[in-house]
Amino acid sequence: MSKLTLASYPHLLGFEQLERLLERTAKAGTEGYPPYNIEQTSDHSYRITLAVAGFAEEDLSITVEDRQLVIRGRQKDDSEGRVFLHRGIAARQFQRVFVLADGVEVGEAVLENGLLHVDLSRAHPETVVQTIRIKRG
Repeated sequence: MSKLTLASYPHLLGFEQLERLLERTAKAGTEGYPPYNIEQTSDHSYRITLAVAGFAEEDLSITVEDRQLVIRGRQKDDSEGRVFLHRGIAARQFQRVFVLADGVEVGEAVLENGLLHVDLSRAHPETVVQTIRIKRG
């Protein structure tokens, strides 16, 4: 049985990038840490909220790399000289990746009460009608 690709459909021209995007999204990671929400805040805006309790602002970084929103967290190890009888709060690093559609822009990021909010907005696409002139051969 052969793998079905978008190239298998002759009416979908120029969608190779979409196929690569789907493959990249599948590889983006399925780890469940940290938990997050994605909400639609208006017709053209979204908010991603990550639960990052224990992370300070300087422990977090947010970048956009090749149409991917990448949120990373790395806590400093401050356990030197401390003796834990039980250590249930892990100081672990993470990376969350969200693939952005064309036209989606990252706005501000706010850290409050252990939650990191990242606002996104999507420009409303204009409808373009183009008439192609036919030449005689």
